[in-house]
Amino acid sequence: MIPGSRTVVWSQMDSPVGPLTLAMTAKGVCAIEFGKSDQTLVGIKVWAEQWGRSVKIERNDRTCVPVVEQLKEYFEGKRQQFDVPVELFGTPFQKAVWRQLQAIPYGQVRSYKEIAKAIGAPKAVRAVGGANNKNPVPIIVPCHRVIGSNGSLVGYGGGLHIKEKLLALEGYLPRKNVSH
Repeated sequence: MIPGSRTVVWSQMDSPVGPLTLAMTAKGVCAIEFGKSDQTLVGIKVWAEQWGRSVKIERNDRTCVPVVEQLKEYFEGKRQQFDVPVELFGTPFQKAVWRQLQAIPYGQVRSYKEIAKAIGAPKAVRAVGGANNKNPVPIIVPCHRVIGSNGSLVGYGGGLHIKEKLLALEGYLPRKNVSH
């Protein structure tokens, strides 16, 4: 159990897309950052200040074990859905987008336009892209499953090479070349 509700714990794991830094509140996974902890903890601290005001950030590998195990199963092709609790911090619009991302089935993709329509804001395609970019829990909240209307891979916070690897892992191969 995470000591105190104002504590954010973190851990790091190796993955086929490079090191991942995971952060959790008492309610669930709140952040996944691509990169080693010495590079990503600054981002997690800034995030914590933005959403949690004054919180204590401490390493706690044991608390993060269930998340690490499910991510490992995902990367091994043994898991298609995550059931670890997630606590998302964002605007109401961002949260609506992120909930819609969680509805995209494994191995499938949706366009930004389809996401905008699904949340009842068909003209908010760019805003959907912005919310997608701010997703604090990539992979578990699968923002990598969102592509351009023309089928091209566009934008990914972790880099397009990681988006390609995740989509290949899920068995989806894009019809067009990666946009730069």
